[in-house]
Amino acid sequence: MRRLLDTATLESSAVVANSAMNRERQLDGVNSYARELGFNPLDWLLDRAGDKPDGVGWLDLCCGSGRALIRAAARLHRLGRTGAVTLAGVDLVDHFDPPGTAGLPPRLVCASVADWTPNRRFDLITCVHGLHYVGDKLGVLARAAGWLTEHGRLVADLDLDAVRLADGRPAGARLTRLLRAAGFTVDRRRRRVSRTGPATISLPYRYLGADDRAGPNYTGQPAVNSYYIES
Repeated sequence: MRRLLDTATLESSAVVANSAMNRERQLDGVNSYARELGFNPLDWLLDRAGDKPDGVGWLDLCCGSGRALIRAAARLHRLGRTGAVTLAGVDLVDHFDPPGTAGLPPRLVCASVADWTPNRRFDLITCVHGLHYVGDKLGVLARAAGWLTEHGRLVADLDLDAVRLADGRPAGARLTRLLRAAGFTVDRRRRRVSRTGPATISLPYRYLGADDRAGPNYTGQPAVNSYYIES
């Protein structure tokens, strides 16, 4: 019989507390957010900041060490645009890099993305390989969609093969259709979902639990399969 873990038990799993994921990833360069996403998040935000009095905001879910955000803060300082972008990151493991002394440091929060809620909306929300270790992947995706500004962008790596039905089958093409109907762009080749603009998302799936013994996924790292029943 498959062993399904609740959120609290899953988050104490060694697979979820993966110290290798996002610990070394930079803002740009070879091992970077720019390379993974296909665009530089800070450049993208600065293009949109303009003369907005409150600037724009970047939220990085499952941010690992927060290194990309810290580098972004330092670059904003060098450009003399410290107030242009608000930077925030959330990770389950409190292994953040030192914030540095240049500019306004990002807000780095040790919390579970399963129940954490921000106190503002964001122009860019990223989750680079983080959903591989989250139990209720669809729930986090739906909640994050509600945190976007009017023209904000959400980009998240999501391996749809890791979203399973109660009998163990991948949710498959039906889930893809439902995500697209809800306004998400689904890139199955890159295993990525994205959307522009906020929405209240309700997908017809009820979360049952997660399996931390699913083994390596396409990244080569052990990952988590999430199980749902269609409701």
